[in-house]
Amino acid sequence: MKELKITPIKEGTVIDHITAGNAVKVLHILKIPETTTSVVSVVINVASRIGKKDIVKIENRELDPKELNKIALIAPKATINIIRDFEVVKKSKVQLPREVFGILKCPNPTCISNAREPIESRFYVISDDPPRIRCYYCEREPEDVVDRII
Repeated sequence: MKELKITPIKEGTVIDHITAGNAVKVLHILKIPETTTSVVSVVINVASRIGKKDIVKIENRELDPKELNKIALIAPKATINIIRDFEVVKKSKVQLPREVFGILKCPNPTCISNAREPIESRFYVISDDPPRIRCYYCEREPEDVVDRII
């Protein structure tokens, strides 16, 4: 059987161990393809020793902390590999902080964070896996965290 392989990247980021079927959500929250003209490779439902997973490779881009927090909300077991000159120079697991700021929208339309006040959204993380969050201001818990990511 012929095996297809994804070519290695010279510089950039590989997001590995994404929960199977969630790679497209990762692309969406990273605003790909709108924010990049570089090559992006996506592998969905790859066999792994722990079941199935997705992988996203983004050439010429390293993720900022807010982006890493967004990924942790979608794929709490994801690993981030920073690639330079075709080598992994840094490998880390995503980890949600105890609070997240400005990356989620509260589901409560009357919450102060949704008003025209100069207030950034703020959520407590009450569970990492699966991710569960609670609004700091109105204490609402959104059912689908992914739908709340801005």
